[in-house]
Amino acid sequence: MPSIYVEGKKRLTGKIKVQGSKNAVLPIIAASVLIDGKSVITNCPKINDVETSIKILEQLGAVCSFEDNCLIIDSTNINKSAVREDLMREMRSSSLFLGSVLGRMNEAVISSPGGCDLGPRPIDIHIRSMRSLGADISERNGYIFFSAKNGLKGTYTVLPFPSVGATENTIVASVLARGKTVIENCAKEPEIVELADFLNKAGARITGAGSDRIVIEGVKKLRSVTFAVGFDRIVAATYISAAAVTGGDVLLCDVDTSKMRSVISVFEEAGCNFSYEENAIRVRCRDRLNSLSTVKSHVYPGFPTDAGPTLISALSVAKGTSIFIESIFENRYDFACELRRMGADVKIDGRTAVILGRENLYGARCVATDLRGGAALVVAGLSACGTTIIDRTDHIKRGYQDIVGDLAAVSADIKEI
Repeated sequence: MPSIYVEGKKRLTGKIKVQGSKNAVLPIIAASVLIDGKSVITNCPKINDVETSIKILEQLGAVCSFEDNCLIIDSTNINKSAVREDLMREMRSSSLFLGSVLGRMNEAVISSPGGCDLGPRPIDIHIRSMRSLGADISERNGYIFFSAKNGLKGTYTVLPFPSVGATENTIVASVLARGKTVIENCAKEPEIVELADFLNKAGARITGAGSDRIVIEGVKKLRSVTFAVGFDRIVAATYISAAAVTGGDVLLCDVDTSKMRSVISVFEEAGCNFSYEENAIRVRCRDRLNSLSTVKSHVYPGFPTDAGPTLISALSVAKGTSIFIESIFENRYDFACELRRMGADVKIDGRTAVILGRENLYGARCVATDLRGGAALVVAGLSACGTTIIDRTDHIKRGYQDIVGDLAAVSADIKEI
């Protein structure tokens, strides 16, 4: 596996076209199982999790082609209901195939999904939703079996927590169910709206996406569809962090600024300046960042948990002490040990990180412990004195199409070897 080499202290200037959204495209790919025909997905990022999703589709019987960020899926001949265990273990989002496979085949077999080790992320809420739709569920030998011999039926269900994955799975499973489904306490992330837009364009009847109450009127069939995926909020937040730590001036293109408000407000408080063009954000930060009293991750529209690690890297070179509280995942801070190798002063107490800003970090050899933690090490390397080497870049490639190329295009001294 190649490593990423970063020579720090280079001011970033220029523009970056932000890739399509990982968190939007993965549930859309899974939902394509429901379509009796072709799904053409444009602006699809070339990332490892998309490649894994394609393998799952092909294993289920779909025919896929992927070129120039255009993914074409022909689901006509899908005829399997079990997702292979090795593919389930490659990524957490593999659980999103539960709702679509069960909705199409009236049965599904899955094992525990994999992905980054961020602490317990049980699929109990997903299972509960499938049961409320009429599925019989059993577990044996490490597999979970779902069966709805007479098809799924519309229901009223309240999610115990506004889980993004559970909201997506329940929507997808309800699209072909008989009757009306009402889901309360839904996640409100923009990616939920994109999933509903994709399905509605294919003939589904979904209303309320983006609110805490979603209503789905079941339909008998979905038709072929072409859909463009929106920008990746977390990649945009990563590049804002990169510009901030280097005193940069970077224009982020193909960005919907309305979906970045929580991130922008935090970096404005830290001393960054933002200006806006059509579908673009310009971030400028000439001075050393200010510390932040307390930032807490939260479900949308709060500050995104996935943007926390890169923010912590940026605050590692800020003036003064900052506090970050992680409210979603227990093990979000595994990357902090690697950050300390570079001289960062980051203390972890449960879900709280206390960051004492240092004037300088220093290049070191580090290991990406997970997707967002790996990106945080890249950001730290951009601000450090000397050379930073980041191993296990396969984690980073699960969510970033070309982090090396994007940053090199704005004057970073970065390469993959």
